[in-house]
Amino acid sequence: MDKIVIHGGRPLNGEVAVSGAKNAALPILVSSLLTSGPNRYDNVPRLNDIESIKLLLTHLGAEVQTDGHTVRIDAGGLCEAEAPYDLVRKMRASVLVLGPLVARLGRARVSLPGGCAIGARPINLHLKGLSLMGAQIDIQHGYVEASVDRLRGADIYLDVASVTGTENLMMAAVLADGVTVLRNAAREPEVAALADTLNRMGARITGAGTSVITITGVDALNPVETAIIPDRIEAGTFMVAAALTGGEITVSGCEPAHLGAVIHKLKLTGSRVTVRGKDITVQGGRRIQSVDIKTLPYPGFPTDMQAQFMVLMSVAGGLSIISETIFENRFIHVSELRRMGADITVSGNAAMVKGIEGLSGAPVMASDLRASACLVLAGLVARGVTEVNRVYHLDRGYEAMEKKFARLGAVIERVPA
Repeated sequence: MDKIVIHGGRPLNGEVAVSGAKNAALPILVSSLLTSGPNRYDNVPRLNDIESIKLLLTHLGAEVQTDGHTVRIDAGGLCEAEAPYDLVRKMRASVLVLGPLVARLGRARVSLPGGCAIGARPINLHLKGLSLMGAQIDIQHGYVEASVDRLRGADIYLDVASVTGTENLMMAAVLADGVTVLRNAAREPEVAALADTLNRMGARITGAGTSVITITGVDALNPVETAIIPDRIEAGTFMVAAALTGGEITVSGCEPAHLGAVIHKLKLTGSRVTVRGKDITVQGGRRIQSVDIKTLPYPGFPTDMQAQFMVLMSVAGGLSIISETIFENRFIHVSELRRMGADITVSGNAAMVKGIEGLSGAPVMASDLRASACLVLAGLVARGVTEVNRVYHLDRGYEAMEKKFARLGAVIERVPA
């Protein structure tokens, strides 16, 4: 097990290229189960979560080949309808195979994913939708068992605008008989990217990116060649790093339209933000101004950027309130920031952050993916040495983060723990 050691207090400057989005790549790779023949996916990030989904797809009978950031998948040999606990437990997104398996094979047996460090994320919306589409659903011995001759179109209202719920039901509906309407659907760019990929495969989907998605089922899909969209959360993390350290960083190859809320809040902190095509340059201000943050479904401020912004507010001038409305346990990183001197008080789903002059380096422990990124950011601005332990969380969603920061001037390295 590795740890990341950071000697903080240096402004970061330069250019960093954004990797492909993990949260877009996972469902898009899974969508290969809906067709026979060779699919090619470019700009796939090299992450632990990607390796986990590739292992699951291989278990199900797909042929998976990887060459750098290109992944080829042929699910013509799809023969297994069970996603076992040992594979699903590694990553909640594995539940995304449920919809495609039922749509293509008429059956699926998928382990329940269980809880999560950042809060319970039940899959009842997935099951309700599949049931409305005619699937027989049973839960036995920790597994969801679904069966149907052929799914049929249905009008489905999602009680919560769930991203994975929207994606799972959208993939199920593309091969259903008739028209499916998903209401209160998630509007995230990753959902729209999946819909675009499915349409390139021959699906008939309209409305992706809005709260109402309409899917007209087809009899079969074709293989596809496509590229994964840029990771808006990775881009946002490097943008915060520029503001935090008082440096100037150009984040290249990103999609500024996906980062509207983050750009807006960064400007309010006094940072200068310049957008040129697919590049965003952030120049830190002389003094960081405090701003309030409230996480919301897209296009609101993303929950996956909450922890990073909390670090920024911990050294801002004034008091800020950070409200978390998406996940109930997403302030676990607060106790570690306090070890570095941060003045943060949590009450329910709100954190009151009183800015201080500076953080001090300390040994800290990551609790989840975004908490890992937050602690790395804290180490970059802190005086002295910070050791971030359990960085395997970081490797789930950030490709070679320490190397990218080193190229920007950070004194940072990965060492054995």
